[in-house]
Parts: sequence; structure tokens; C-alpha cells
Amino acid sequence: MSKVYTKTGDKGATSLYTGQRVSKGGIRVETYGTIDEAQAALGLARSVAKKDSVKEEIYQVERDLWMLMADVASLDKEPTITDEHIARLEQIIDKYDAELKPLTKFLIPGDTHAGACLDVARTVVRRAERLFWRLREEEAVHEVNIRYLNRLSDLCYIWGRVETEL
Repeated sequence: MSKVYTKTGDKGATSLYTGQRVSKGGIRVETYGTIDEAQAALGLARSVAKKDSVKEEIYQVERDLWMLMADVASLDKEPTITDEHIARLEQIIDKYDAELKPLTKFLIPGDTHAGACLDVARTVVRRAERLFWRLREEEAVHEVNIRYLNRLSDLCYIWGRVETEL
């Protein structure tokens, strides 16, 4: 196995998945770095989730986020995240939403450990989406990736409710 450190980033540049060198301070790197944070937050939520179905679904999303990060860290490549990925998130949202009681008040995070972790994940996903929109102002992006993040933040909210209420 090669060494973890390469020393190639010591001067503030990093390589994209497709080989181009870019600034570590650039919005593209910040965007996929924030998606990486979201993946870690979801991993924490999965580790404390009580519902097996939620654990399994989070795991699949964590796998999707590897593809999403590759999409953001690539130039001039077709996206690996597709409308089918978004449709899968929507199906999960709809499934749980049909089981949950209608909301009558704003929810305060923290009723359960998993619910609180999912609220953190939701806010990180929303930050990643905002960064993606900023990136879009400067460079071409795959809008399917932005839509995926938008649905994922909704799903994190629903998962949080599921872990708290069901």
C-alpha cells in the first residue's frame, strides 16, 4: 500500500479526480469537502440509528455520496448520480411520510441521539447544496447533483423524524 501522504498538496493545490490541479481553497474543493462532511455525519447517524431500515438506507446514501464527490471532483465527465438516484430518495421520503403523523409544530433537534445526528447531517447537506449553487455561478456543474443534495436534506429530516417518532 502506498503512503497516506504524498506531499503534493503542501503548497495549497490538490488534484481533482480527473487529474487537473486546483487550489485547495477553491469552491469546487470546498463543495466536495462539505459532501465528505455530510457523509461522515450520516455515518455517525447510522451508527446510532435504531431502525434497521434507516440504517440500510443511510448506508446506500453513503455509497452514493462517494459517486457525488467524484462527480464534483471531475471536470468534463458525465455525472454518475442520475435521476434514478433522486427517484429512490423520493420513494423513501414518500414511504415514511405516509407513516408519520402530520406536523403541528416546529421540531427542536435532540429528542433522540440518532435524530440529533440526522439533524446535523441535514444541515451539512444543506450547506453542501448552497456551496454547489455558488460553484454553479462560476463553473459548469451537473444540476442533477444539486437536486440530489436537495432531496437528501429532505430525507435526513424525514429520517430524523422516523428515528424520533416511530
